Amino acid sequence: MPRNLTERGETGMRPVCALLLGVVSAVPLPLLAQGAAVEVTRIAFQGNVAFPADSLSRAIANKETGCRSTWLLPFCALRLGFSIDRRTLNDRELTRDVLRLRGFYAGRGYRQALVDTVLARPSDETVEITFRIDEGLPVRVSTLIVEGIEGLEAVDLMRDLPMEEGDLLSAMDLAATRDTLIQRLQNRGYPRADVGSVTRMPAETPFEANVTLEVDAGPHAVFGPIVLTGNVELGDAVIRRLLPFAEGQEYSAARMVEAQRNLYAIEMIQNVTIDEMVDPAGTVPDSIVPLQVRIAEGGVHRVRSGLGWSTSDCVNVEGRWASRNFWGGARRLQVRARLSNMFAEDLYTPICGQSGIGAFGGVNWLVATDFTQPLIFERFTFGASLFVERQSLQDVFVQKSVGLDFSLSRAVGPFTSLTFSYRPQLTALAAAEVFFCTSFLVCTPEDISTIQDPNWLAPLGVSFVRDKTNSLLNPTQGYQALLNFEHASPATGSDFPYSRAVGELTKYLPQGNGQVLAARVRGGWVSAGLFGLPLGSVPLVHPQKRFYSGGANSVRGFAQGQLGPRVLTVDVSRLLLPSTPEGAAPCQPLEIELLTCDAGPLRNEGGYGTPRPTGGSMVVEGGLEYRLPVKARMEAAFFADFGRIWAEAGSEHVSAFEITPGLGLRYLSPIGPIRLDVAYRFLGIEALPVVTSQIRPYDPTRGDVETDKIRRSVGGVVEEIDFVLKDELAVLDPLVAYGPGGGFSFGHLQLHISIGQAF
Repeated sequence: MPRNLTERGETGMRPVCALLLGVVSAVPLPLLAQGAAVEVTRIAFQGNVAFPADSLSRAIANKETGCRSTWLLPFCALRLGFSIDRRTLNDRELTRDVLRLRGFYAGRGYRQALVDTVLARPSDETVEITFRIDEGLPVRVSTLIVEGIEGLEAVDLMRDLPMEEGDLLSAMDLAATRDTLIQRLQNRGYPRADVGSVTRMPAETPFEANVTLEVDAGPHAVFGPIVLTGNVELGDAVIRRLLPFAEGQEYSAARMVEAQRNLYAIEMIQNVTIDEMVDPAGTVPDSIVPLQVRIAEGGVHRVRSGLGWSTSDCVNVEGRWASRNFWGGARRLQVRARLSNMFAEDLYTPICGQSGIGAFGGVNWLVATDFTQPLIFERFTFGASLFVERQSLQDVFVQKSVGLDFSLSRAVGPFTSLTFSYRPQLTALAAAEVFFCTSFLVCTPEDISTIQDPNWLAPLGVSFVRDKTNSLLNPTQGYQALLNFEHASPATGSDFPYSRAVGELTKYLPQGNGQVLAARVRGGWVSAGLFGLPLGSVPLVHPQKRFYSGGANSVRGFAQGQLGPRVLTVDVSRLLLPSTPEGAAPCQPLEIELLTCDAGPLRNEGGYGTPRPTGGSMVVEGGLEYRLPVKARMEAAFFADFGRIWAEAGSEHVSAFEITPGLGLRYLSPIGPIRLDVAYRFLGIEALPVVTSQIRPYDPTRGDVETDKIRRSVGGVVEEIDFVLKDELAVLDPLVAYGPGGGFSFGHLQLHISIGQAF
């Protein structure tokens, strides 16, 4: 009896064992290896035509080992571990990846797509995966009919829909079309609108789809009672003035979004929610939408202070006090003060190598009072500032100003603003003699004094800004576009007439795993008007309105303002002192007077000093930067900046197109990234003009006295020459060689330390 049972059991188990054996034999070899991890060295796709491999690879869970970033390719070639992102085979996800790819194709109109896998094992530790795809024929939209829109401005509703006849039958496009119709209806007074869809594929034409969208607009509605909660300091009248709708007006979802944006623009408001009020009793008809606006306020007064340091500003400190509901009405009053370039003379060599020293040294300061009145003149915001300041641009000018700044701003769309401004300021310049002489050939002391004495700079401006970035301090996604135009003339009250235009575009592309590719391009142009001088008028642009390039937020291979046209300044006494082993001076007095002096021999003594930038009338600059996290709150960056400055037409000051690569580290602090960048410039020796003091022969008939003669020391003996200073500048004709020379050297490196991303 037992023997018979056993025989029957063995006979009954044979089909099951055969089935299990067949399943096991059909399983790819890596699926059997559940022990050690197997590295995926390659993933390939065969048969894909409609969609590229990089799109398909993003649809699956398994990934191949690769370089963490294209910027790390040199390190990946050396197989350095930190640069390589190693991936292992996930057996369970492999089967699901097949389903994911089939779903990817089906959702985009390829409903008959087939996917298979082939695995190869180059070694016991590695595997290569190939997905073989038969896409099949796609299904296209033969007809697209929208029902239920009679009398609803059908033309506007149907314009530029995501799905149109002839398109692939894409589930994403179909959903986007439904959402677009619902959104347009909700912005036209139909808050209960809904859209259904029916897709039919006739048996005789299986690759053609007839799509019908069934619109149920619901009742036309208006805004009902608006209840405000949470506002204590801000009165109801202030809040209602910020709302772009009122009770009884046609319902619009877009206006509700605009209302939130208007309220968030008031700095005192910390949080805003706008919801339809629930009607448990059901007494409110569907044609009325009552709203509740819930507001969370911040403190009325705010005090902020900060201390910082950078290679260009040296030590700087600032403080702000603000009343965010000044005299009620959400008005804002702010008093701010800032000191910069502190201790620059003492710290220049160790840590402040780009700050102003000497004639451009001293503490820069700013004291200002700002007032803001929201929503006047058809929803404009009015701003006014009174400021007093001293600022310097290293090796270019020092400026003291007192002035006013008026502005009218308005949001002209989501994330978009338009601003009109007028900024009259009385400004006095100093240490700008070389700038005016080399840029505009204004070299006499009388003319330079006229320019540097207090004059009015009063431009009218208009700015357009569109900001769709996801963060103020450290954007990782989106873009920002800026256009700005300024015009100043006697009609605007300006002694310095000019026209100036600037455009800038910045884009942030997330690359996954916290990595970001950032790109920026900026261009500008300025034209000079006529400035009145004692002996006539000359085309002249205020040095503040010229374009300069180079620095921590510009082309980082150069120090602040040092990319572009530059000149060397040499004291005339150095040109007359012996500088050769034979005891010869670089120049003779007559050569200086005739501007034929060659200051080249001073190069070997380092006698040129730092070149002084003269700026230009046109600029193009930008850069690419790849940012990737390296540990908590730390990220590395690889970048390449570029730029060029053009001087005035006909000028001998020429700037080449420069590209400067580099790398950096960022610490992501609460106040913004603290940034250290090192960049390399390829610019070697360049030919620069030399500016010195003009001299003339000693002439007692012109009132010259013996003590006016130029003195020089030769071999410890002081001697006089029969020449005197003319108290004006001169540009020597021969250009001289300046720069660290060709080939790699540390002189080509530039260090920047600052707060905030470069762009």
